Amino acid sequence: MEGAAGAGALHVMALQAALAAKPGAVCAPLPSAPGVLIYKVMDKMFAILEIRRIQAVILKCDPSVAEILRAQYAGIGHRSHLDRRYWICVNLDGDIPTEETLRLAANSYELVRAKLTRKQKAELEALSS
Repeated sequence: MEGAAGAGALHVMALQAALAAKPGAVCAPLPSAPGVLIYKVMDKMFAILEIRRIQAVILKCDPSVAEILRAQYAGIGHRSHLDRRYWICVNLDGDIPTEETLRLAANSYELVRAKLTRKQKAELEALSS
């Protein structure tokens, strides 16, 4: 059991590093919920990381992919007020490999970035260079 908790902690650390490394990513704690971090790009949310009791991350996802993932992994579901068609909850102590979680996080960022306005994309590009 300690190994699973340790693996979960490594999973969280890798995910935090990957989310923070995204160009223009900003992380802020959720004041009303200690242990919850919100990641945004150009003021648009792309991840909610919960690092308290249950270690999980909520990510934006293509609706057709979300259904496939929910069927494939027991650790992927829905646990928020966000539209379940577009957002998934990944249990970081579950059956999802770290590499898959990192891929899903990168995809969430890209989905949000793709919806930015031309002006926001230009600002983000200026921040990245």
